[in-house]
Amino acid sequence: MTAEADRKIRVLIVDDSAAVRTTLSDIIAADPELEVMGTAADPYIAVERIRGEVPDVIFLDIELPRMDGITFLRKLMSQRPIPVVICSAHASEGSDTLIEALEAGAVDVVPKPRLDTAQFLQDSRERICSAARLAAQASLKGRVRPPAPKLNVERKLTADAVIPPRSAARAASALATTPLTDPLVCIGASTGGTEALRDVLVELPATTPGILIVQHMPERFTAAFARRLDGLCQMRVKEAEDGDAVEPGSVLIAPGGHHMVLHRTGSRYTVRVIDGPHVSRHRPSVDVLFRSAAYGAGRNALGVLLTGMGDDGARGLLEMREAGAATLAQDEDSSVVFGMPKEAIALGAAQKVVGLRRIAHEITAYAARAPMRDPA
Repeated sequence: MTAEADRKIRVLIVDDSAAVRTTLSDIIAADPELEVMGTAADPYIAVERIRGEVPDVIFLDIELPRMDGITFLRKLMSQRPIPVVICSAHASEGSDTLIEALEAGAVDVVPKPRLDTAQFLQDSRERICSAARLAAQASLKGRVRPPAPKLNVERKLTADAVIPPRSAARAASALATTPLTDPLVCIGASTGGTEALRDVLVELPATTPGILIVQHMPERFTAAFARRLDGLCQMRVKEAEDGDAVEPGSVLIAPGGHHMVLHRTGSRYTVRVIDGPHVSRHRPSVDVLFRSAAYGAGRNALGVLLTGMGDDGARGLLEMREAGAATLAQDEDSSVVFGMPKEAIALGAAQKVVGLRRIAHEITAYAARAPMRDPA
């Protein structure tokens, strides 16, 4: 191991509460892969800290004196991009302000640690340290990153935990007999996905086939995210509810904390919103959506895997391709984190690898060439 590879991830904490700065510092300093580079009570002090030494990650509050966190974040991203994790007392509420922070360039949002229960503090420690390690690997324009540290690996479940796998014979039979239906699009994304999805969806016309999206987000965030996109897009965008129809011109986003699966009745589609264990360490999971699309839609679907950490969606995209679906993966240059697309490409799951600016065009081209079912 080189000295560079052994170097700890340096974290700058920006919060006006001395108690929060102390608690966060203690949590981060206790992790062997992290170190606290410094703290700041407001953005102006933070700028002075950054001039002396550039951190690998910044933990940033929204409500700050002299300059609010969103304004500071936008200035930082335009002048000296550094991975930012928003650490807010309102993180569990899914407010429009926090969605705005993600769109402004934050790579993650975590709740501030509370000391009222031992379990909550322990959960906060794990979430905060994990966010710091993952944020350090985000690819931001103009930033030279150190080698990514080796992450602690925990056992993770596959889509088998939610949707039983098919035998090879049954899969081959389904591929040959899948009825013709209206086309649909399934998209998976994680870190960097809020911006990527916005860039894709605003380019799509209202006549686009129905779109199903899994974006890794906590509970209560997805509803605000969907509302924000609905105000920007020609398509209708909403957080999915159990039984929603998949229709042209509509976008359904899986609700945080629940899996979303595609369900076919004859030649028409609806979604089921279900509970279940975390799959690929996520709920909702892209692998779960993609497997349900492979089984329910097969050749009638397009699967798209965008920027994100880890490998959720890679195996599901391969299952979609093997079921006859068209498949795309975002390329490395345009990805904030080239994790999920990279794993899918390595598996041979992606028929095409394209830049973010080409994704909307590829979806439109797919819709133009996809055969439509005969009217009932």
